Amino acid sequence: MRRRGLPVVAGFGALAVALSLAACAPTPAEDTASDSSTADLDAFYDQELSWEACGADYAVTDDDEKLLGLVPDAECARLDVPLDYAEPEGELASVAVLRMPARGESLGPMVINPGGPGGSGLTGAIITAAGLVESPITESFDVVGFDPRGVGSTIPAADCYTDEEADAGTVALGSQGTTVEFTEDDTRAIMEKCAEGSGGIDALTHMGTRDTARDMDVLRAALGEDELTYFGQSYGTRLGAVYAEMFPENVRAMLLDGGRDPSEGTFESRVNAYAGFQAAFDELAASCATQPDCPLGTDPEQATARFQEIFQPLRDDPIPALETELDFDDAVGAMIAGLYNQASWPAIIAGITEVVTEGRGDQLMQLLYGFSPRSESGQWPNTPEANYAINCMDEERLTPEQGGELRTATYESAPFMDPGVDVTAGARDGCEHWPAEPTLGFPYAQDIEGLPDTLVVSITRDPTTPHEGGIRLAETLGSALLTVDGQGHTIVAQGMNDCVDAVAAAYLIDLEVPEEGATCTM
Repeated sequence: MRRRGLPVVAGFGALAVALSLAACAPTPAEDTASDSSTADLDAFYDQELSWEACGADYAVTDDDEKLLGLVPDAECARLDVPLDYAEPEGELASVAVLRMPARGESLGPMVINPGGPGGSGLTGAIITAAGLVESPITESFDVVGFDPRGVGSTIPAADCYTDEEADAGTVALGSQGTTVEFTEDDTRAIMEKCAEGSGGIDALTHMGTRDTARDMDVLRAALGEDELTYFGQSYGTRLGAVYAEMFPENVRAMLLDGGRDPSEGTFESRVNAYAGFQAAFDELAASCATQPDCPLGTDPEQATARFQEIFQPLRDDPIPALETELDFDDAVGAMIAGLYNQASWPAIIAGITEVVTEGRGDQLMQLLYGFSPRSESGQWPNTPEANYAINCMDEERLTPEQGGELRTATYESAPFMDPGVDVTAGARDGCEHWPAEPTLGFPYAQDIEGLPDTLVVSITRDPTTPHEGGIRLAETLGSALLTVDGQGHTIVAQGMNDCVDAVAAAYLIDLEVPEEGATCTM
């Protein structure tokens, strides 16, 4: 996916690895990430974090630096971990960590992951603390976020192209959800460029979820905790489930919001996620049809066809948008960005209206820039690159034939995304030349013994992690399930629903799980 087309489907301090492509040819990495042994890791588990003010060293963009300046109570630190847990005396990675102190007497740290993969846990911790500023959760817990492997201020971080290339929108990392057409040379070049900018081959092969789960256990110990209290959203539910599989005896509490089905393979999960976006599109179209001058028309049944009529021509003839151009993939990406939350629907409608009436895509492009988010000075976070690198070590690899089948199935499940031309031949897996096989494995987090009570929260009309996936995640982990009747993607961190907040606080603070069939309404 192009960098500015960030919306992705669910839906590393001081020492950087300096292995160059010239010195190291791609070779399969040993499958050591799934080994939860802590032998020979005492130096890492015994380390103490040196907390300091969060300055520029913990910021990726100038917007990050401004945000850190607005929260003087925040403290930051670096956690040393092995780049390769099979070689703890080898190269180091440096994980960036941020702590927002509890507003009252602290029960200890609550480690969070905001999703992605690729989302920054540093900014995620700040946003979570702000959203829950009146909640007993932040009264009782320090909110601790960390940038996972490949992400943000952690070293090494995924880096596949420049901000200027991102603005131009010409660098594709994958075909998923786009009309990008790849050759085998293209996918090899992607891997090589990412390796060159991200610390080398070894760095790329240790950015998967299982390595991050091991880092999280080292973080637990460095925080002085025998057991982990964890809150994960969206992709963070995968990270939590993998941690639970690898370290069940180290879990105190685990709240998973926007759950993903751990038994669902890559092909099926992506198709189901895009089907969720089509359902959200249909819901938006029905709402729009009740308004005067709806650009999608007054008949919701014809809204998909109307969207295609407006935007399919942009595949060959992009229109001006801010200081660049909006093409078909950008328009679809903007729609997906806006469909995550009903609060963005007015911006979607205004953007489509602007395309129809003025022939410009400024507002839709701004939706993409805001989702990423791109700073006003033109700096981009590395979220798309990290998402790409992490998924390459997690997701199942698809053959070129399967890539075409996935694109066909995507258009069948989400026809508003159909470009109107056959682009199945170039739908190659962007990870096909990755220098190691994925380490996650499907299904994962199965038949876990010794896991204490956990809690899954799932919204009935979630556009990217379908409610059915949340149900199956709860069944797999033996979790309590809180069903939230409404539309949107994740809810706990927003702090805007008293019912959800009460259930989440009772669980995290007192380890009280809700009764079977528990429901809240948005």
